[in-house]
Amino acid sequence: MAVIAVALSSAAGGFAYFMPAIQEAFDATSQVVVVPSPSPSPSISTGTTTPTPPHPPGAFTVLLLGSDNDAKFLGGVLTQSMIIIRFNPTAKKVTMLSIPRDLWVPLSTGGTSKIDGAYALGGAGAAIATVQNNFGIKIDAYIWIGLAGLVNVINAIGGIDVVTQAPVFDDFYPYDIGPGNPYRYLRVAVLAGPQHLDGTHALEYVRSRHNDLQSDFGRSARQQVVLLALRAKAAQISAEDVPLLAAALKGQIKTDMSLSRIATLLPLAGSIDIKNIQQVVLLPPYTHGCGCAAGYVVPVWGAILPLVHQYFP
Repeated sequence: MAVIAVALSSAAGGFAYFMPAIQEAFDATSQVVVVPSPSPSPSISTGTTTPTPPHPPGAFTVLLLGSDNDAKFLGGVLTQSMIIIRFNPTAKKVTMLSIPRDLWVPLSTGGTSKIDGAYALGGAGAAIATVQNNFGIKIDAYIWIGLAGLVNVINAIGGIDVVTQAPVFDDFYPYDIGPGNPYRYLRVAVLAGPQHLDGTHALEYVRSRHNDLQSDFGRSARQQVVLLALRAKAAQISAEDVPLLAAALKGQIKTDMSLSRIATLLPLAGSIDIKNIQQVVLLPPYTHGCGCAAGYVVPVWGAILPLVHQYFP
């Protein structure tokens, strides 16, 4: 989350000067990601088709992944958040589409499961292929960030300001960041109204999934709120702050984008008005609960695909 929000800031004019510091933050910059061959999308398998408009010149789509990466996971990690972000330089617009982590889909690695398992089973390549196969969206690049990276960056910029629409209360929040038993729970509360959140409380706000009337959809909306808050705060930083941010992200971020590609996106990102940032969350009628103990979310592809192709041609 943090790297996109910082990239959306016009304050990143010093990016090129501080390129060595930024490069050190990436533990997988320009890595080669193998994306499995595409399989038919749900629009094909269900017999419905949606015409796809021409690809606008220069449009660029990023899959943003946020993961648990605490001591509970010795191997692959689940993706707590999956957000597709599309930059359209011609229209100077950004669209953010949050995918429910429990969405029940065919995985590129085989079988059908919750979409958050794609990264755990096959890394970024499997996550990208799963999104492409199911949503019919071409993903140009991905960015992965760990939980600690989000906390560190928000602390490094002095916290963020959000206006919460509803309070967040959670008696079973996973207390798994830092030393100690990673299976502990913590009672957390974020009250409604204007709030200034440090990194830890911002993470609690975006990660809590209990006692929200909108369930995981509410969390998806909160994640987008924090992204926009990060963008607003990033506009206040100076180029001299970039090394501090890079240090905060060290070891907590992965991407297949080259630094030169990131640098070319910065002028565009900084010029986009917040009114031109479209937020999309797949609430009902686009999805519905399974009514089962497994708690997965059922996609309604006949409704989802026209919506997706409207914003992600």
